[in-house]
Amino acid sequence: MTSTGRPRGSIRERGATLQVRVFAGYDAVTGKQRYITESIAGTDRAARRRAEKTLTRLQAQVDKQRAPETSVSLARALDEWLATNEIEDTTRRTYVGYIERTIKPAIGAQPIDRLNARTLESLYRELRRCRSRCDGRPQIEKHTTAGDHDCGKAECKPHVCKPMAASTVRQMHSIISGTLTAAVRWEWIDTNPARIAQRPRAKAPEPDPPSATEAAQLLDAAFEIDEDWGTLVWLVMTTGLRRGEVCALRWRDIDLDEEIVEIRRNYILHKGVGIEKETKTHQMRRIALDSETVTVLRTHRVRVAERLEALDQAVTNDTYVFSGTKTPVGCQKSASSCDLAICARPGAVVKGKLNTFRRTGRLFERVQKQLLITGALQTKSQLNRQARSRRVPR
Repeated sequence: MTSTGRPRGSIRERGATLQVRVFAGYDAVTGKQRYITESIAGTDRAARRRAEKTLTRLQAQVDKQRAPETSVSLARALDEWLATNEIEDTTRRTYVGYIERTIKPAIGAQPIDRLNARTLESLYRELRRCRSRCDGRPQIEKHTTAGDHDCGKAECKPHVCKPMAASTVRQMHSIISGTLTAAVRWEWIDTNPARIAQRPRAKAPEPDPPSATEAAQLLDAAFEIDEDWGTLVWLVMTTGLRRGEVCALRWRDIDLDEEIVEIRRNYILHKGVGIEKETKTHQMRRIALDSETVTVLRTHRVRVAERLEALDQAVTNDTYVFSGTKTPVGCQKSASSCDLAICARPGAVVKGKLNTFRRTGRLFERVQKQLLITGALQTKSQLNRQARSRRVPR
């Protein structure tokens, strides 16, 4: 190795070339030493002069990176972005969780003008390896007892690396990119390095909705548990409504004479508190109902009316379809618990949650024509009659 006398860089021969190597600090994510290198063709005196110039240029490049023009950290930029960005409360809570648990501890202290694509990609790579960004060494994740003890005998829980889902990492990338875009707009930095950073590849959707026969068996199981729950599952399967959308339905949204349902709102639970908000797509839509579904809903309305009559109340347009009260909190909790109740039944034909079942309705219209030609699938009316022939008066 031939030293130039500068401790932060060196020039060394690598075969028929000279390699210029300069220490560039420590990686913000892994803590490992980083070097920037460049190769110069040849090993003669002229090549060494070119290598000396390259060494000076690389050292100046590193010095510029170490002397940021602004002291704004990514953590502060994230806080400013959250304060000025108009997003829904549920989305904000999700973003805050990602920021506080992962982004800030990893690279929050970094000045934003020192962030680069390599740092971001290094973070994404670490998260895809282990969501807690461990150092790869064996360690105990949770001790079963306090004080001095033998972890082997006490059966303490060892750490097992669990990769973060690619979709979650992509969401974090969107948060960082949105923050840095705002920083460019605020003239804190000149460019947004997140725009050129590679994100994990999105996983292609693999829907696996139940078949017509499985759907009929599933409806039978749902109605055996509860008539209201069976009606809810029926409506989800035939319309493709989301759970929050079906829980937010009021009787004013359903026109049984015109056989149309309007989807206008979404209902969610956060720490036991119900919140009514816009739909996920922020759009109102209308869905046509088949005659069997209308019959099921008419029967359900009679049940709701009888229930409310016992309480000296009446069904109104503002009454929730699947609650019969002023709030559909019970609908959301029941939907969550009955997901498990149906799937956990002995001999259950479908394993999944309500989101899986709704794909029966979402995919039905797209494949109906082709499958009907081959006779591989019953029509929706045939499926409905099979599941409800003994229950719904016609």
